[in-house]
Amino acid sequence: QVQLEESGGGLVQAGGSLRLSCVVSGRPFPNYAMGWFRQAPGKEREFVAAIRWNDDSTYYLDSVKGRFTISRDNAKNTVYLQMNSLKPEDTAVYYCAASSYTTVLDFPRRYGYWGQGTQVTVSS
Repeated sequence: QVQLEESGGGLVQAGGSLRLSCVVSGRPFPNYAMGWFRQAPGKEREFVAAIRWNDDSTYYLDSVKGRFTISRDNAKNTVYLQMNSLKPEDTAVYYCAASSYTTVLDFPRRYGYWGQGTQVTVSS
């Protein structure tokens, strides 16, 4: 069974930075594509970023391109989301997820495993 645990959320002022981490245990981490999603109160869960396992290709939500960077460290079974130039509209609970697929990684149903989430709050 795969388990995911996020950390690194918190309260930051607009323009600040945070780095989220997600540690994966229970299965061979390198064989999974990893994604980050977010969900704000009253809104649906939204794709933020993904990284494929086979070639490390990355994908981003348009509104975070140039500000967020997803990366992975296979030796540490960890995926990161570096978030810079944060805006109040980035406020949400952020979830990491693991997928055995390599395509359509912006669709939540492509992910079989999810973490519990970490709160990110950006003040104006």
